[in-house]
Amino acid sequence: MAIEMNNEKTTDKVEQRVVYESGNEMAAYAAHQINYHIMGYFPISPSTEVAQFLDLMKTSGQHDIVLIPADGEHGSAGVCYGASSAGGRVFNATSANGYLYMLEQMPVQSGTRFPMVLNLVCRSVSGPLDIHGDHSDLYYALNTGWPILMCRDPQAVYDMNIIALKLAEDPEVRLPVMVAQDGYFTSHQKRRVMTMKDRSDVLKFVGEKPPEGYPDTLDRNNPITVGPYMNEPDYINNCYQQSEAMYRAEDVYERIQKEYAELTGREYPVLDLYRMEDAEVAVFLMNSSSEIVKDVVDQLREKGIKAGSIAPNIIRPFPQKQIVEALKSVKAITVGDRADSYGAHGGNMVNEIKAALFTYGNTTTKVISRIYGLGGKDFYAEDGHEFFQLAIDAVEKDKVEVPFDYHGHTPGDPDKAPKRVLEPMKYEDLNTGLIKVTEDEEAGNLKVRIPPLRQLTKKPKRIASGHGACPGCGIFSGLELFFKGIEGDIVALFHTGCAMVVTTGYPYSAHKATYIHNLFQNGAATLSGVVEMFWERKRRGELDHLGLQDDFTFVMITGDGGMDIGMGPAIGAALRNHKMIILEYDNEGYMNTGAQLSYSTPLGHRTSTSNVGKHQGGKLFHHKDTAQIMAATNIPYVFTGSEAYPQDLVKKAAKAQWYAQNEGLVYGKILITCPLNWLSEEKEGATIIDAAVGSCFFPLYEIERGITSITFDPEAKNKRIPLSDWLKTMGKTKHMTKPEYETAYKSFEDEVERRWQKLKAKHENPYL
Repeated sequence: MAIEMNNEKTTDKVEQRVVYESGNEMAAYAAHQINYHIMGYFPISPSTEVAQFLDLMKTSGQHDIVLIPADGEHGSAGVCYGASSAGGRVFNATSANGYLYMLEQMPVQSGTRFPMVLNLVCRSVSGPLDIHGDHSDLYYALNTGWPILMCRDPQAVYDMNIIALKLAEDPEVRLPVMVAQDGYFTSHQKRRVMTMKDRSDVLKFVGEKPPEGYPDTLDRNNPITVGPYMNEPDYINNCYQQSEAMYRAEDVYERIQKEYAELTGREYPVLDLYRMEDAEVAVFLMNSSSEIVKDVVDQLREKGIKAGSIAPNIIRPFPQKQIVEALKSVKAITVGDRADSYGAHGGNMVNEIKAALFTYGNTTTKVISRIYGLGGKDFYAEDGHEFFQLAIDAVEKDKVEVPFDYHGHTPGDPDKAPKRVLEPMKYEDLNTGLIKVTEDEEAGNLKVRIPPLRQLTKKPKRIASGHGACPGCGIFSGLELFFKGIEGDIVALFHTGCAMVVTTGYPYSAHKATYIHNLFQNGAATLSGVVEMFWERKRRGELDHLGLQDDFTFVMITGDGGMDIGMGPAIGAALRNHKMIILEYDNEGYMNTGAQLSYSTPLGHRTSTSNVGKHQGGKLFHHKDTAQIMAATNIPYVFTGSEAYPQDLVKKAAKAQWYAQNEGLVYGKILITCPLNWLSEEKEGATIIDAAVGSCFFPLYEIERGITSITFDPEAKNKRIPLSDWLKTMGKTKHMTKPEYETAYKSFEDEVERRWQKLKAKHENPYL
């Protein structure tokens, strides 16, 4: 029925074409063909590319999707929920801890029955932090009330994204639907994929527009209340109706996938069964691994072993009857779970398969459970052979000797235990006495005396040279300069980000002082707990044996991403006024995940989610003034700094330490160069930062006990330069000086000037 002509393929139903793309690209491709109304998103590896590809397509006018960069995954889920309640089509993509941050919103959406499609690009859930593919995030989704479709390759990602929307909007279902693919295995590996050539054919299948006749929040003639408070018995009735819709989704899915098969020639039955007709031993695996094990089945069949494999195309609702039917003649099956359900004697899939067999009276099929592939550990054909051997052994011995275990873990070797490489720094080396901070009680501020910077070079570096940052990265030169102004011992917490990732690759660490890591959104709260425990244990005399000569200085290091998704906890810590420093290195984007826009990215600047083209000229809104936001919490000290002005930054670090040890929370922001994503020369970092200060884009100032002081005034020094001189130094902003982007440039220039004049007014008036 199908023929291939000139790289295009037709059936009697629809014209198709061949592309060679990854799973992430196909999720974006399907979304652009559907032309969703809204995508609320926040970048997290490995799903980040989905939004990036859609943004690239937007710059050339290929779709009309409104892409809304949220402040975090929880916010992106809220954006999507609100948009879906307003009657349009909604799309999103996330992974791992990002999905867990959304988790609170997931049952709200399914419980109120608003359709949308979410791509989960599966990744291990930390901690410790690991960004590679397994199913530990997927298993958290099982109880959220969302139907879940599975994708073994990029072709399935494309097809399932189209099927998912039709399933979500079906009148018998009306639920949000998740499409799951394996992070990095499927999401980043390019394969040959057949797609429908014309958007019109996609829309004929899913519907030109969302079904009508359902309530939404924009119908003025039918005002509704969404998500009211509900008592028993109404709540249990609501849950029952949702449960019924979930089970109906299985039949609806089967109907839709058959319609899709007629249209495209590609089938996705509830179970992908491979040579199961007479199988006596079987392996159950999901997604990418299930394709590998098919080769193993063929190899075993050549040896006369009746082997077969099972992989589900849908796991919510769980295909209980179909699995029992597939296993009716199977003597033993090994179930591989790519995540553990800790304490449950197996992962979620094996326990659901056991429950299915028990429910339908199958007490003879032996079931072996193995946890495999965690943290992206590869699954090879040899592993498939071992899984089958477990089933073969169980048949031969008529028992399962080890019902549950891990596969692929290795025993520890005491001889290879991590050993200390860097000795603790000496107190006398850290506390030089060269920096003097005194309080001027009459003026209400601090006076700082520092020696020539060359005298501070003898202080040991807090971060060793063994980190893996990109050439020219400004993070560590900036941080080390700041730390030169800190005397004595520190405890540092690093948010997830470039500075964290490149300094802590187990079993090595570049940190010479005590170091803690926590996720973007909760670092400030975590360090708050450390700070308060220190002071309470000190009060109780529990730290006397350590012989501390001075109190610790507690410092949280964060990128601009951490001050977006983590803004709420940072403000909370500031309002509680814990004795700690929050130091933000601002490189104007989420660089660790591929240079997506942050709220600190200025207007018009190019990032991987604010691309430049005919229909879009970089970021569409102005940057966040984090220093002024933090100053509004009335903390004792706020400052901005730059490695281009080293004496200024060292003095501010000394002040920050004094306030953090004596009065409360300090916030500081330093501008950091990122040659890789600013598209600038590695050697030009300090020059570019200097130009940012000289153009008044990044003014140097401090707010001490509520009083603003500009610490370097380029106008007064007759050193102010045009904003365009700074923009020309970076590839990401050169376009802004071209005539076609004049409107964006003028808007950016006006905003820089407005903020500068406002800052000067505060400098001149202590009451502002």
